[in-house]
Amino acid sequence: MSVEIQWDDLDPESGAKRFVTVERFAGRWAFKVRFRRRENWQKVPFPTRAMWEELLDAIQRRLPRREGVTEVDLVYVRSQLARVKAPVAAVDDGVSPADSE
Repeated sequence: MSVEIQWDDLDPESGAKRFVTVERFAGRWAFKVRFRRRENWQKVPFPTRAMWEELLDAIQRRLPRREGVTEVDLVYVRSQLARVKAPVAAVDDGVSPADSE
């Protein structure tokens, strides 16, 4: 049984609004995006952490209503989320490398 989840967000590179769809078919999740309604979907080879987090939230909301998702999906998405590293924020502690010598 296939499951499809859709939402819209902002493209991290251009800041433009985009439509995102995720489909689970044969036990695999496939992410696709498009920027306009009448465009073809483009596959996303490496989903971002934000995409996985949005999918996790959608699955958690659908799970109690039994809308095609299971606990197995929840565990799989959490494992994928653990594999995707969070963006590293630049730490500015006010000390330059030259000051530490």
